[in-house]
Amino acid sequence: MRQRFAKILATVGPASAAPDTLKLLHEVGVDAFRLNFSHGSHEDHARAIKHIRAVEKSSGNSVAIVADMQGPKIRVGTFAGGEITLRYGETVKLEVGDNSDKDDLIRLPHPELITALSLGDALKFDDGKLMVTITEKSTTGLKARVDVPGVLKNKKGVNVIGTVLPMSAMTEKDKRDMDFALSQKVDFIALSFVQTVQDVLDARDIIGDKAGLIVKIEKPSAVDDIEAILKLADAAMVARGDLGVELPLEQVPVVQRKIIGVARALGKPVIVATHMLESMIDAPTPTRAEASDVATAIYQGADAVMLSAETAVGRHPATAVAIMDRIIKAAEGDPSYPDNNTRANLRPQATINDAISQSVRGIAEVLNCKAVLGYTKSGSTIKRIARERPPCPILGLTPDKYVASRMALTWGVRPVVMDDPSSFDEMLSSTQTIAKEQAGAVQGDKIIIAAGIPFGRPGTTDTLKIATID
Repeated sequence: MRQRFAKILATVGPASAAPDTLKLLHEVGVDAFRLNFSHGSHEDHARAIKHIRAVEKSSGNSVAIVADMQGPKIRVGTFAGGEITLRYGETVKLEVGDNSDKDDLIRLPHPELITALSLGDALKFDDGKLMVTITEKSTTGLKARVDVPGVLKNKKGVNVIGTVLPMSAMTEKDKRDMDFALSQKVDFIALSFVQTVQDVLDARDIIGDKAGLIVKIEKPSAVDDIEAILKLADAAMVARGDLGVELPLEQVPVVQRKIIGVARALGKPVIVATHMLESMIDAPTPTRAEASDVATAIYQGADAVMLSAETAVGRHPATAVAIMDRIIKAAEGDPSYPDNNTRANLRPQATINDAISQSVRGIAEVLNCKAVLGYTKSGSTIKRIARERPPCPILGLTPDKYVASRMALTWGVRPVVMDDPSSFDEMLSSTQTIAKEQAGAVQGDKIIIAAGIPFGRPGTTDTLKIATID
C-alpha cells in the first residue's frame, strides 16, 4: 500500500478511550493521540496514556501523545432566569461580578477584562453567536450596543475581538495539568490562548526540554507575531474554532495558509485542527466540503490533520480515521501534489544543516531514491529534512524512544529506535537493513543518509551520503 506522508492526530474521549478502540484507531491510521485537559480527570488521562503506550509497544510503531491544556476560559456570569435576550440596537451594561438580576446587565467575573476594553471594541458571546460593541466606559463599568442579537445563557464564553488581554495563557489549573502530563512523559504540551511571545517563554520555563511545545494559534495577536512565536515553539496548531470567532470567517483560510507557510519555513510541524470531519460525529460519511477541507490542508503542506469530537465522542471513530486516511492518500497521490509542496522558503540565517537538508529533496527526485535516512539525537535533522518534502519516506533514526515518539507527528517520518553507532561504517551497514525492513528497499535501490560526525552530538548534521542497496 502507498506510503501516507501527512499524519493523523485523533482526540481521545469516551468513544475511543477503551484499549481495543485505541488499538483499532492506530491500526486504521492514527499516528498521534490528543488528550483534552478541558475534560476528564488526571486518572482518566493516566489510564489513556498507559493504554496508548501499550499500543505503541505491541505495534512496534512510535506514537505521539499530545496533552492539550484548557487555557483561561472567559465567561459571563449567571442571570436570574438563566438567560437574557439581547435585542438588536439596544444598550446593555457590563460590570464586574458573578450574578445579574437585570435584563440589561451582563456580569463578567474578570475585572481585567473590563479594564482592558476600550470604546469601539467588540465582544462576541457563545462562540460568536452574539456580538456587542463598547460605546461608553466609566468607573462603574461599560455600556455596549447589541449588533448581533439573540439569547445569552449562563456561563457562555466571551471572545474579545482585536484586543490583547492582560492575562497569562496558563491558569493555575493549566500549571497543575502540565506538571501531571510531564510526569507521565507525554511527548507534547499544547498551549492554548497564546497571545504573545511571553506566553511561550512562560510555558517553556515549566516544560524545559521534557516535552515538545505546540502553540495553538487561535488569537489574532498570535497571528500578527507568528514568526517570533514559532521560533520559540516546537510545533503549531491552527485552532480554527476560536480563529473563526475572532476573525472574519473569510480570513480563516488565508490565516491557515500563512501559518502553514511560516511553520514550513522554520521547519516546525504544523497541525490543522477543528471541524475537519465534524458531520461524522453522527453521520457515517463526511460532507464533500469536509473532504475538500482536509485535502486543502494537505495541499497547503500541513504535517498533520486533527480529529476532535469525531473520535472523542463520535459514533464512528474508526471510520472517521479511515476516511481521513483515504482523503490524505488521494490528495498525496494527485500528480500535481509535488507542485503544491514547493521547497520551503528558508530564512537568511540558514545553516549548514539547512543546506544539507535542502539538498536531500533534489537528490531524491533525480535518483528516484527509495528512502531518506536521517540519524538524529534531538529530532532537528529530521524536521529539517521533512520541511523540504522529499518524494520518499523519511526514516528517523534515533537512540531515544521519546525523540522517536515526537517525530511521529512530523510529515513523512517513520521513527526508528536504534543504538548509537560506533562508526560511520557501522551506521551504513545498519541503514541498509533498516531501509529494507522499513521502506521495502531492494538490491539496486538508492537511499540517502544524513548524519553528523561525531555521533551523539545534537545539531551537527554535516554529512550526506548516497548509497546503493546491496
